[in-house]
Amino acid sequence: MLNKDSWTLGILIGLALPLVVYGLILLVLLSQGQVENFLYRPNPAAPALAAIFSNLFPFRYYMVTRKFDRTGRGILIVTFVKVLLLFAFIL
Repeated sequence: MLNKDSWTLGILIGLALPLVVYGLILLVLLSQGQVENFLYRPNPAAPALAAIFSNLFPFRYYMVTRKFDRTGRGILIVTFVKVLLLFAFIL
């Protein structure tokens, strides 16, 4: 499934990976007892930016290693949309 060069695969990876990483970040914060202060930190967008940043790794893998341009472009498009939405609604 992950060996296809398609826009759909790139969009799915771009949507799913940051959600998983964001969930893991929240899980770590919850285990440290810091979720209560999550929205009152100086920069509440930091965990979301870290989750969006996780798209860099599959993007590079598909563009450089596998040479799958459509999949990489799908990941890139979703990443740009997420960053724009983050800046529009959180910052």
